Amino acid sequence: MRRDLVEAASRGDHEAFEVLATSAGDRLYAIAFLILRTTDLAEDAVQEALVRAWQKLPSLRDPDKFEAWERKLVVHACYAEYNRRRRRRANVRALQFDDASDDAGLLSVAERDALDRAFSSLSVEQRAVFVLHHHVGLSLVEVGETLGIPAGTARSRLHYATRTLQAIVSDEASPAPSAEGRTA
Repeated sequence: MRRDLVEAASRGDHEAFEVLATSAGDRLYAIAFLILRTTDLAEDAVQEALVRAWQKLPSLRDPDKFEAWERKLVVHACYAEYNRRRRRRANVRALQFDDASDDAGLLSVAERDALDRAFSSLSVEQRAVFVLHHHVGLSLVEVGETLGIPAGTARSRLHYATRTLQAIVSDEASPAPSAEGRTA
């Protein structure tokens, strides 16, 4: 991030802030979508984070930490959006298959659905740690700093999130017991 843009934006330069927001938009949206799992909520969280960034930018002490600061703002905006709208909305999309006999394509859709349902079962706090660590590539210490929690708490949330995901995905992969094995 260019320090001069951050400094100009903190002095009220709308154009400098627009450049900063535009360059960060896709990255922030990706983080928000991975945490919230819904396009509408992710867009709302990013918008809220950018509004807060504009309002609070003059109070940012170190312009070199702008990127980490805006990540923190988007994660906290995700928390707020999640708490505002706890009910989960279904996203239904029509899928087009070239060859209906292609079981490999159907299997990947089923696997993606299982993974999505497993990820949705995590708490929003666990999702945030998982996304920041595995998607953004932050160390657990950096995740803790971003979220304002101790590194040990970040490590614990990541551990339980990973364990939950593995358990749900392995349960989904296990074949259901058949009726043939039962005696009458």
